[in-house]
Amino acid sequence: MIDTHSHPYLPEFDDGGKGAVDRALSAGVSHIILPNVDITSLEPMIALHESRPDATSIAIGLHPTEVREDWEKVVEGMKEILQDKKCVAVGEVGMDLYWDKSHEEAQKKAFALQLKIAEEMRLPVIIHCREALDETLEVIEEVKPTVPLIFHSFTGSPDDVRKIRKVCNPMFGINGVVTFKNAKSLRESIPEIGIDYLLLETDAPYLAPVPHRGKRNESAYLVHTLNAVANALGMEPGEAEEATDRNARKTFSL
Repeated sequence: MIDTHSHPYLPEFDDGGKGAVDRALSAGVSHIILPNVDITSLEPMIALHESRPDATSIAIGLHPTEVREDWEKVVEGMKEILQDKKCVAVGEVGMDLYWDKSHEEAQKKAFALQLKIAEEMRLPVIIHCREALDETLEVIEEVKPTVPLIFHSFTGSPDDVRKIRKVCNPMFGINGVVTFKNAKSLRESIPEIGIDYLLLETDAPYLAPVPHRGKRNESAYLVHTLNAVANALGMEPGEAEEATDRNARKTFSL
């Protein structure tokens, strides 16, 4: 299994995430992609990657909730690191209007710029989209990137899948939410998406799957998401694992 989105370098993990990576490897996870959040998360993320270079890869970008007045300076600094480090994606970037809509225009500009940087560097883009699907698609339609796009932590309906595909044809990252009792619409979206466009992720330390819901999430729990995705598609878990691993390797050039 490949966890295409996890943050074990965050303060929720007291050893910099090394133990979480080791537990994931013991649980059958072969590789973990570590997306960045902001300027302060770069150092611990890179440190974790350098301590487990064969088991992890990194992505660099400015998370939409961290877009502030100095976002242009921050993004330019991150671009330099993208050029210096071996990164597999730009991310996570995008739009988030759940908590605060006052930075909507800045978020759009930061997202557009980072899409252009990804295009310039020929890197895929990990997209965070929360309560902002129309706005996210508006920016994508404006920039028209040709690199692979990943809608991380997708929790939408089959109608949302169809709406997105009118603008682009991305991969969809599915995490522990798919195991929640109230996620019927998401489970109905899995066949609409199709196995060739699915990626597995945890978004650890957030969104732990059942039976760990409410606890700190870890990449080691990815198997529960795999099983739920396989069940939604009427596939054997091993078959779904092979397909999603293949998708991840292709999307991120692993």
